[in-house]
Formats: sequence, C-alpha cells, structure tokens
Amino acid sequence: MLKYAVCIGIALLITVAVFWSKGFFTDSAAVNVQILSDGFSVSGILFSMIAGLMYISGEGIFVGIGYVLRNAFLTFIPGGRAKQERYADYRERKLGKLKKGVDHCILVTGLTFLALGILFSVIWYVKFYQMPA
Repeated sequence: MLKYAVCIGIALLITVAVFWSKGFFTDSAAVNVQILSDGFSVSGILFSMIAGLMYISGEGIFVGIGYVLRNAFLTFIPGGRAKQERYADYRERKLGKLKKGVDHCILVTGLTFLALGILFSVIWYVKFYQMPA
C-alpha cells in the first residue's frame, strides 16, 4: 500500500507541475479542462513508459549493451583484457542477479492517470469543442 501511495504522490507532483507551468487558474473553464487533461496525461504516459522500461530491463534486454560497454571499458585499462569473459557466461551471471519481483504499482498508477487524462479530453470535446465554420 505504501508503494501505491508513493507512486500516486509522485504522479500528483508531476500533474501539479504541469498545472503550474500552464497557468491552471484561468477564467475559462474550457482552458482549465484542457490543462487538467494535459496534466493527467503527461504523468500517466510517463509512469506507463517507466513501467514498460522496467519490464523489458527485467527481462534482460539491456544485458548485451552492458556487455559491450564493459568490454570497451576494459580494453582501455592495462591488463583489462585478461578479465574479459564470454558473452554466454556474462549473460548467465547477469540474468541470475536480476530481480524478478512482480510489482504493478507504477503501471496501475500510470494507467489510472492516463485514463483520467483521456476522460478530461472527452469532457472537453463534448462540452467545449466547436466545429470551425
């Protein structure tokens, strides 16, 4: 429960930062609804993307990049080539260290805020959008 509270708190901080940067307290209700949509959408998309990156990094997608960077670094150190290992050994060692915890608080928070942003967009289109003549 604490993880969800922290995620929601951070998402609300991002949302309030967007509100503040766009000047939320205006006289126009239409502009305020647009800003509400922007604020919730930005934090929702950020949290959803971070959850996606955490998922693919947990599957070991970046192990190859780490192997290449490690070997490039060891190339410039005297005696570093003696410490090089095969990719199969490196991958097995790194995948053994990966934490495979299932924690969906970031994804749930992101999708909830994204749904709120879409809801405010729909409200704006239904109430305030006027077709150009």
